[in-house]
Amino acid sequence: MLPISHEFDLFFIAMTATKKFEMVQLTELPGIACPCGSAQRAFADLTDAPCSVHFVSIENTARSHFHRNMTEIYIVLEGQGALELDDKVVAVKPLTAVMIRPGCKHRAIGTFKILNIAIPRFDPEDEFLV
Repeated sequence: MLPISHEFDLFFIAMTATKKFEMVQLTELPGIACPCGSAQRAFADLTDAPCSVHFVSIENTARSHFHRNMTEIYIVLEGQGALELDDKVVAVKPLTAVMIRPGCKHRAIGTFKILNIAIPRFDPEDEFLV
């Protein structure tokens, strides 16, 4: 048994500590229409989150868009296709990672699934269709 002062310290720490992690099962989140297809977005609603993570199902109807403030990191999980980045088309396949900086017009070509890390967290006001 700890001395009383240590028990009080542990109690105080437990009562004042903030939650230092967040966890979500991406596939259980509702899908939201996006320029690329459908996205299941985690952490976008947390005002203190430094980024958001999106599980995106890319569809053939993907539309070109850009962000003024947000950097996106696309990681292809399954399928293959291409990304149009400004005026360049690059092929992608599983485990290809692409960092898309603010101002880069981009769209996906084909049908595949990606993990998208948005930095800072996704803001719908920072999405502009071309």
